[in-house]
Amino acid sequence: MPGDPYRAKWAAETFLSDVRLVNEVRGMFGFTGTWKGHRVSIQGSGMGMPSLSIYANELIRDFDAQTLIRIGSCGGMQPHVKVRDVIIAMTATSVSSPSRTIFKEVNFAPSADWTLLRNAVAAAEAQGLSPHVGGIYSSDTFYDERPDLNEQMVRHGILGVEMEAAELYTLAARYGRRALAVLTVSDHLQTGEALPASERERSFGEMVEIALAAAFA
Repeated sequence: MPGDPYRAKWAAETFLSDVRLVNEVRGMFGFTGTWKGHRVSIQGSGMGMPSLSIYANELIRDFDAQTLIRIGSCGGMQPHVKVRDVIIAMTATSVSSPSRTIFKEVNFAPSADWTLLRNAVAAAEAQGLSPHVGGIYSSDTFYDERPDLNEQMVRHGILGVEMEAAELYTLAARYGRRALAVLTVSDHLQTGEALPASERERSFGEMVEIALAAAFA
């Protein structure tokens, strides 16, 4: 589940065989094909937890999806996390998400599926990568105006910030499904460094390979 529907198109056409377009409602492309004999769908999620929640709920409810993996970009938050690095999210902190009203006063701690996480680390290392594994922050704002909040995320060891994983992990827990987020650091909140657009596709390809290997290990 990449956020960008055109990344979904690129990933499907690059990595899957016998690809067919199965969804283009609201311009959110979804494709189904096979990878090494395994049936795979790559469906865009849009930006933010409310958008992802729609597609993840429908994939689970209407199509009985068992494994959902987010592949996308994130902002680095720790000095030792560099642009181009891969982060595999063990947990996802958030201020709020579409599921917040369900839990009321409880601060639910959404986390990845352990088997997927372990498989993803092994797949990344097999590519010669050294992934960072730990907590990320799922923000509900892209243009953030809370530097004090970011400072607390850094202080508490959060590796990177993105906008979808916390809701994905919560929905997976609710419905007894497997979920994981594999992220590439495209920019850094502390240094201001950003990955050139020409290099993002190669890094995105690494994430797709990690996600596919993790799902079917």
